This record gives sequence, C-alpha cells and structure tokens, in this order.
Amino acid sequence: MESNLAVDADLGRQAGQALGDHRPLVEGIIYRYRTGIAWRDVPAEFGPWQTVWKRHRRLAGDGTWDRVLAVLLSQADSRGLVDWNVSVDSTINRAHQHGTNLTRPAQVTGGRIELHESAGRTG
Repeated sequence: MESNLAVDADLGRQAGQALGDHRPLVEGIIYRYRTGIAWRDVPAEFGPWQTVWKRHRRLAGDGTWDRVLAVLLSQADSRGLVDWNVSVDSTINRAHQHGTNLTRPAQVTGGRIELHESAGRTG
C-alpha cells in the first residue's frame, strides 16, 4: 500500500520541511471514516486535524485513494475475499412540495395566499 501512497514533493509542506510519516495521517483518515466523527474531532495522536484533512483532500484530489482502492480490491478478489453480489433497493423517497429550496413562481403550492373557501359559499 505504501507504494500507492507515493507523494509528490509539493504535498502540503513548506520548502525545506521533511514530509514525515504517512501512517499516523492515514490512520487518522481511516479512524475518521470508521467512527463518523467530524474532522475537528480526530484525536491528536494522528496529528493536527487540519493536517489530516489536508492530506486526505490532496490524496483524494489526485486519485491516490482510487488507486489504493483498486489495488486492495484486486488483491482481495484474487484471494477470493470479495463477494460481488449486489443488492438493489427500490425504495423511493419523496419530499413534501415545500421541502425544497427551489422557487416555482408559476406553480401554486399553497400557503397563506390561497383561498380555502368553497366557490359556492355565500358570505
């Protein structure tokens, strides 16, 4: 996996600074996704959360994570560890007409401006 994490010289460092070890940062990224916490809540043992986030952003942007996933999937598949069965769910989720942030001036969607009295009622 380390060969897939080969980094360019400009990966988030100032000129003259050593790049340092990837392991704590990669473990911090994995920890963040595994636990579902916010980036700012990543424990300090993985490094500053800003550094963990920046490294993840750069590795995702240049396609490194895609290459790592492809290598790991091919290795697992060659060992028979991947089950390629796919489950398709046909659930449909719908939002209420007022649950959107789109404006539709030509469509009457209800609200206070609509008259709710019947047309035949006399006052």
